[in-house]
Amino acid sequence: MSIGKELKGKKIVVWPVYIDEIVSRSSGRRIPKSKAVRKPTIDEIKNAAELLGLNPQIEKKSYPREWWDYRVRVLVDKVAPKRRILEQIASKILELRGKSKLHS
Repeated sequence: MSIGKELKGKKIVVWPVYIDEIVSRSSGRRIPKSKAVRKPTIDEIKNAAELLGLNPQIEKKSYPREWWDYRVRVLVDKVAPKRRILEQIASKILELRGKSKLHS
């Protein structure tokens, strides 16, 4: 992935709920259910982001909707629109799990 000048050095946050097919859109999922992953782990997100060349960094922060509860999130390089990056990470996780959305 090539980085445009306007995106260079920018990061986006990836919370597991953003790509979890079990979570509803109103509860935080950011991508279509058809492209989401069931219960993604931080390690899966980190590994997928590494394979995509997104330089992941893990942080422990409070999730905005549940500010009292500290969780783990992954910061990745912004090389494309956020939704596209989230879809690529979910797709890579499915690939690593050896599954396809068409066969699940």
